[in-house]
Amino acid sequence: MEQLESEVPPLPLRFRFRDLLLGDQSFQNDDRVQVEFYVNENTFKEQLKLFFIKNQRSSLRIRVFNFSLKLLTCLLYIIRVVTDNPGQGGSHSLIFWVDRKVPVWAIQVIVAIISFLETMLLMYLSYKGNIWEQTFQVSFLLEMLNTVPFIITIFWPSIRNIFIPVFLNCWLAKCALENMINDVHRAIQRTNSAMFNQVLILICTLLCLVFTGTCGIQHLERAGKNLSLFNAFYFCIVTFSTVGFGDVTPRIWPSQLLVVIMICVALVVLPLQFEQLIYLWMERQKSGGNYSRHRAQTEKHVVLCVSALKIDLLMDFLNEFYAHPRLQDYYVVILCPSEMDLQVRRVLQIPLWSQRVIYLQGSVLKDQDLLRAKMDDAEACFILSSRNEVDRMAADHQTILRAWAVKDFAPNCPLYVQILKPENKFHVKFADHVVCEEEFKYAMLALNCVCPATSTLVTLLVHTSRGREGQQSPEQWQRMYGCCSGNEVYHIRLCDSKFFGEYSGKSFTYASFHAHKKYGVCLIGIKREENKSILLNPGPRHIMADTDTCYYINITKEENSAFIFKQEEGKGCPTGGIFDGPLQLPVHSIIASMGTVAMDLQNTSPPDSSVGKLVPPSVNGTGSRRPSIAPVQELADSSSLLPCDLLADQSEDDSVFTDEKDQSSPEYVKGYPPNSPYIGSSPTLCHLLAEKAPFCCLRLDQGCRHNSFEDAKAYGFKNKLIIVSAETAGNGLYNFIVPLRAYYRPRKELNPIVLLLDNPPDNHFLEAISCFPMVYYMAGTIDNLDSLLQCGIIYADNLVVVDKESTMSAEEDYMADAKTIVNVQTMFRLFPSLSIITELTHPSNMRFMQFRAKDCYSLALSKLEKKERDKGSNLAFMFRLPFAAGRVFSISMLDTLLYQSFVKDYMILIARLLLGLDTTPGSGYLCAMKVSEEDLWISTYGRLFQKLCSSSAEIPIGIYRTESHIFSSSESQVSVSVDDCEDTKDKGDEARSNDQSDHPLLRKKSMQWARRLSKRSGKWQGPSRDSSRDHAQRIAQQRLNLYRRSEREELSELVRNRMRHLGLPTSGYDEQNDHQNTLSYVLINPSPDTRLELNDIVYLIRSDPLAHVPDEPPAHSSSLKEMHESGLDTREDTQL
Repeated sequence: MEQLESEVPPLPLRFRFRDLLLGDQSFQNDDRVQVEFYVNENTFKEQLKLFFIKNQRSSLRIRVFNFSLKLLTCLLYIIRVVTDNPGQGGSHSLIFWVDRKVPVWAIQVIVAIISFLETMLLMYLSYKGNIWEQTFQVSFLLEMLNTVPFIITIFWPSIRNIFIPVFLNCWLAKCALENMINDVHRAIQRTNSAMFNQVLILICTLLCLVFTGTCGIQHLERAGKNLSLFNAFYFCIVTFSTVGFGDVTPRIWPSQLLVVIMICVALVVLPLQFEQLIYLWMERQKSGGNYSRHRAQTEKHVVLCVSALKIDLLMDFLNEFYAHPRLQDYYVVILCPSEMDLQVRRVLQIPLWSQRVIYLQGSVLKDQDLLRAKMDDAEACFILSSRNEVDRMAADHQTILRAWAVKDFAPNCPLYVQILKPENKFHVKFADHVVCEEEFKYAMLALNCVCPATSTLVTLLVHTSRGREGQQSPEQWQRMYGCCSGNEVYHIRLCDSKFFGEYSGKSFTYASFHAHKKYGVCLIGIKREENKSILLNPGPRHIMADTDTCYYINITKEENSAFIFKQEEGKGCPTGGIFDGPLQLPVHSIIASMGTVAMDLQNTSPPDSSVGKLVPPSVNGTGSRRPSIAPVQELADSSSLLPCDLLADQSEDDSVFTDEKDQSSPEYVKGYPPNSPYIGSSPTLCHLLAEKAPFCCLRLDQGCRHNSFEDAKAYGFKNKLIIVSAETAGNGLYNFIVPLRAYYRPRKELNPIVLLLDNPPDNHFLEAISCFPMVYYMAGTIDNLDSLLQCGIIYADNLVVVDKESTMSAEEDYMADAKTIVNVQTMFRLFPSLSIITELTHPSNMRFMQFRAKDCYSLALSKLEKKERDKGSNLAFMFRLPFAAGRVFSISMLDTLLYQSFVKDYMILIARLLLGLDTTPGSGYLCAMKVSEEDLWISTYGRLFQKLCSSSAEIPIGIYRTESHIFSSSESQVSVSVDDCEDTKDKGDEARSNDQSDHPLLRKKSMQWARRLSKRSGKWQGPSRDSSRDHAQRIAQQRLNLYRRSEREELSELVRNRMRHLGLPTSGYDEQNDHQNTLSYVLINPSPDTRLELNDIVYLIRSDPLAHVPDEPPAHSSSLKEMHESGLDTREDTQL
C-alpha cells in the first residue's frame, strides 16, 4: 500500500491554486447521485394498499363502509321477504323463484357491484403469489355467491327473480365487524381487549346462526307450510334453546335437512366459542382485569406494589390503612407479578374487602400494567420489598427499579418506598417517604439495651388502636397496658387547638406540663412555620407561637374529642373563667367512646400562694421536710435551668475511670465519625477515640502486639457488655453502634459492644467502627457455648440476636425462625439473668419465646390473644410477655410506620428522631431514668412530670414497669408485688424445681425421705459417734443432694465445666439472679394520677444539650448533683 501511494503523481499547480481560491466549493461540481428512499411506496398499488389496508384510520373507514353494505343487503332481503306473496305452497319452483320488486332489485344490484369491485380490489392488493388460496377462501366464495348473480341479471333480465341467498351476507358482516373492532383497538392503542373481542364474537355467532336458520327455513317452507318470517324465528329460538314445543315444525325435507345442518354447526361452533371465552375469563380472573378510567376519575385509590403477596402483609396493610376514618372510601389496587395464592383469594372474597380491594397481576416495569392500575390517577403508591428473599440486595434492586418505573410513568404520584439495605437508600431519595428496614431495626435494638422495651414503645405508637384491648381482663396490668396502648402521635396547629391554644407566648415545657395536667395529653414536639424541621422537646427557651404545629401523644386527636366541664359543688370559690389559669383544671377522667374522647374537667378553686409546690412527707418522723417540687416557669429563667456543657472536659467522668489500672486507657473525644459505611447516613456527634484503633485490636478473642487480651475478663470493663449476634457485619450494624456512642451519653455509662459474627467483617466495616471506643468483634455463633463464653456473655446485661438473612426463607414460611427460637431458648435456660433481645421474621412466632409448656398463665394469655384477634384488634400479640417486656421484635411490625405516613406524613421523621437516626439541631433525644426509693416521695406520674419539667426540662412520655409474678402450673395465677417478692422467693424456687423435674411425685417422696434421714442423723451426732453412723450420714447427705439437684444446677454445672475447659474463671457466673418470674410492660402517656412504683423506668425526651451552650463554662451548683441523680440510672459497675 505504501508503494502504491508513493506512485500517485501530485496535482498540477493550477488545480492546487484553484482549490486554494475556491476551497470546498470545487467539490460541489463533482458528480453526485441523489438517492430516494421508500420509492416502492410511491407506486399506485402501494398507495392503494396504504389507504385500504395499512393505514389504521382509513382502513377503519373502509371496514365501516363494508359492514354497512352487508347490513343493508340483509335488510333488503327482509324487505323482499315481507313484500313477497307466494300464495299457497306446494310447488318446488317457489324455492328457486321469488317475487323481487324492481326498486329492491336495483338497490341490490348497486350494492352487489360495489361489493364485487371492493372484493376484487382487496384481493389484488393482498395477493401474495397464490391465487388459488385466495380464491377458495370462504369469505371470497360467499362474496361471489351474493354479488355475481345480481350482476348477471343486468344482462339477462329474465332471471331477475331468481332466488339468491343474500341472508348469508350476515357472516360477511360478522367478519367485517371483527376486523373493524381490531382496527379500532389498533387506532386507540388498546391492547387488553381479548375478553371483549371474544364476547363480541360469541354474540355475533349466535345472531348469525339464528338469522341464517330463520331465513333459510322460511324460504324452504315456501314450498311447504309457507311459514312467516316471525314463525321461522320463533322456531329457531325454541330449537336452539332445546325446549322444542312442537307447535311449529318444518314440513318438507329440504327445510328439515337445513335444521339438521344448523344444529350440527351450532354443536361444533358454539362449544369452541364458549371454551375460548371461559379460558379468557379464567385468565382475566388470574390477572385481575383492569381498574377503569371512569372509576379512577370519580373514586380515590392507592396502589400497592409487591413482588410476592403474603396474607400477613396484606392484612397488616388493610387493617392499618382502613383504620383511619377518612380512608374508608378509598380503594386499594394491588399490583403483583405473581398469581394470587389461595389464602389471599379467600380473604379478598370476604365482603369487607371484596368491594374495596382489586388484585391485578402484572409488573410495575410495564407501562401497560401501570395503565391498568391507573397509576397516574392514584393518590399514592406503596412499594414494599420482599424481606423473605435470601438475597436481600437483589430484592432492593427490584424495589429500586419499581420506584424508577412508577416515577417515570406517573411523576406526580406520591411514592412510599420500603428499602432493606441502607446503602441502597440514596437510589430512592426522590420518593416522598422512605423507610429503611435495617436502619430502624438496628437503632431500635440498640436503644432496647439502654431504654428497655423501646421496640415495644415505638411499635405501639405506630399502630392504630383505640385502647380497648384487654379491658375485659381480670388482670390490672393488662387493663392498664391495653388502655395506654391506644396512644398515638397526632398534630394540630396551635391557634386551632383547645389543648395548647392558651399557652401561646409561654415556654414549651410550661405548655407540655400543663396540657398533660389539664387534658392528659403529652406535648412532645413542635414545628415552626418558617422551619420545616420537627423539634422534639426544644426546651424551655422555646416560646410557643400561634403558627407552631404541635405534636402530641393522646388516645385520639383533638378533633375527635369532646370537652365536658363540671363545676365543683363548693360555693365559696371566687368566680372566674374556666381558663383563668392552667393550674385550675386537673384532669378528672378520660373516657374513650366510639373514636371520641370525652374529657371530664373539674373546675377547682384557684390556688393560694403555697399551691404550685408539692410538699413531700416528713423525713424520719421529724418536722423537717425536703424542698417541694418547683413550679414550671412560664418563661425560661436561666438561673433555674441546669447548666449543661457536654463539649467541655468531663472531669467528673474521667475521675470515675481514673485509677491505677486505667492509667493507659485511651483518650476519648467528641466529634463526628470520619468514615460512614454508606451514603445517606445522618451525621451524629459521638464519643470517639483520639486515634483510630488498629484492626488487630478490634478482635476480642485474639491478642496482638498492642495487647495480649484474649477474653472479655482480661479487658477489665467497668460496665456490663452488650453482645450483638449477627450473620454478617452489614452496613446497618453501624446504626446499632452510633446511638450507643452518642455524645449525650455520659462516658461512665458507655457499655462495651461485642459483635459476635458468623462471618468475619471486611476492612471497609472495620474502618468505620475503628474510631468508636470499646467496640470489638469475634467470629462465632450463638449455638456454640464456647463462643458465647469467650465473648463474655456472663459479664453482659444484654444479648441482641439479629435475624439471619440465610434463615429468612424456608419451605414452610413460619419455620424460618425455628433455629433462632431454639438457640435463644437454650441461652434463656443457661443464662437466666441475661436480658435477651431477639428479632424474629414472623411476629406470630413470638409466642414460642421463653416457652413454658406447663405454664397455665401463658395459656391464659394465648386465649386472650385469640379473643382480641376475633374482636378485630390490630395488636392482638401485644399481651405476649416477651413482646410486652421488649425482649422480642419483628421488623414487620414497623410496616405500619410506612402505612401511617399516608395520613401522618410526620411519623417517619418523629420515629427517626426518637431512635437517634436523625439529629436535628435543637431537637431532643430519647433516654430513660429509673425510679429509686429516694424518688418514691414524688408519688404520682403527674408530680414526676412537674419535677422533670421544672428541674431538667425533660418530658416524660411513658413508664416501663416490672412486676414480680409466680408462673404456676395450676389454674390459679398468683401476682405478687415487689414488696412480697422476697417472702415468696424460696417457695417459688421449690415449686419451680418440682415443676422442672421429670418425676415430681417420685422426687417429692425421695426428698421427704432424705429430710427424715437427715433429721435422724442429727440425733446421732455427738462426740462418741461410731463409723457406721458416720457412713450413714454421708450416704443420707449425698442422697439428699442428689435429689435436690435441679435442672438449673445441672445447667450451671455444664457452663462451669466449659469455662474451666476454656481457662476462664468461673467466679463471674451468677446463676442466682433469675428474672424469669417477672413480667414487664409499657405504659404510654399514663394518666397524671398513676402511682409510681419502685424500679419503674421512665421514658424521657431530653432537650438537646447543644441547643443553648453557654459561652463560658458554668460553675457546678448543687442542683447538678440532683440532675445526675434523677438521670438515667446505670447498671452497677462490675469489676470483671
